[in-house]
Amino acid sequence: MKNYFDLRGQVAVVTGASTGLGLQMAKAFANQGANLVLLARRQNLLDENAKAIEAEFGVKCLPFACDITDSERVKAAVAATMERFGRVDILMNNAGTGATGPAETITDEQFKHEMDIDLYGTFLCAREFGKEMIKAGYGRVINIASMYGLVGNIIVGSAPYHAAKGGVVNLTRALAAEWGKYGITVNSICPGYFYTDLTTATLDSDFFQTLAKNSIPMARYGKEGELDTCALFLASPLSTYVNGQNIAVDGGYTCI
Repeated sequence: MKNYFDLRGQVAVVTGASTGLGLQMAKAFANQGANLVLLARRQNLLDENAKAIEAEFGVKCLPFACDITDSERVKAAVAATMERFGRVDILMNNAGTGATGPAETITDEQFKHEMDIDLYGTFLCAREFGKEMIKAGYGRVINIASMYGLVGNIIVGSAPYHAAKGGVVNLTRALAAEWGKYGITVNSICPGYFYTDLTTATLDSDFFQTLAKNSIPMARYGKEGELDTCALFLASPLSTYVNGQNIAVDGGYTCI
C-alpha cells in the first residue's frame, strides 16, 4: 500500500516552530519521516522541541533562532540548513502575529509590525529558501494565511491582520505563478479559529462558544491535529498539480 504522505529523506523548514500550530505541524512532518529545521526567536524552546521530536520520531532536527523579518538572519538559516542537510524540500511559513483594535485607533507602528511579520517575513523566507528549491527543481512552499485573509469580520477590529493575511493569499498566487515552471508548488492554508495553549481560555468563553454555534457550520472550533492532514497533503511529493490554492480549514466559516 502506497503512503501518499511519505516524507522520508526530505527536509521541512517550519517557522514559528516554538509553540502552537507551528510545533504541531512540525511534528506531523516528523511523523512522516521528514527531518526538520525549526525556526523561531526563542532558542531555548527550539532546543527543547528538537530534542523531544528527535526522541519521539527518530528524525534529525536543526533548531535555529531566527527573526524572520531580518533578511541576514533568514539567509543564515538557509546556509545552516544547507550545511546540515544539503537540501530543503518543504517550507512551512507559519510564523505570525495579530494586531487588534478599531481601525481608527491602530497606530502606524502596529500596522507596520503586522506587515513586517505576517507578510514581509513570509516573503523573505520564501525568497531565500526558494532560491535553493529553484536550484533543485523541486519544492513545496506552504504559507499559513487565515480565513481572515479571505473575509472581514465584525467580532473584533483587526484591519492590519486582515490586510497582511490577504497579502499572503495573493503572494501565494504570485509565487505559484512564477515558480511552477521550476517544479515548485506554492499554496496556503487559511485556518479558522483553533485551540492552542494561547487561545483555549478565549474560545471556551460563553461568547465564543455561542459564536461557534451561530457562525460555523460544524458548530465548534478546530482541534489539535486538524490542520495536519492539509499540511501533509500540500507537502506530499505526489501533490504535483495543486498550485496557487488557498485552502480554508475553518469548519465551513467562510462558506456561509
